[in-house]
Amino acid sequence: MSSISGFLIVYNRRTFDRQVTEFPGADGPRETLKQRLRLERERHDHEIEIEIASLNSDSIETIQRTHSRYFTGKERLVTI
Repeated sequence: MSSISGFLIVYNRRTFDRQVTEFPGADGPRETLKQRLRLERERHDHEIEIEIASLNSDSIETIQRTHSRYFTGKERLVTI
């Protein structure tokens, strides 16, 4: 049986760049959601082009297939 991890994606809709952080382990999905909510709460600039997503999956490869729009640009450090 595969283990599920949480993946936090900060995605720029204008440039298509993203930052992906994996939270592995049994608590990964919960930690990912907590981090997404924290980032959204702490945002000072609520630009519409920045999207913060928390996804759960068995692998980053699965997310790249199921949510391919997040992977069209470059991996970057995104400041929110």
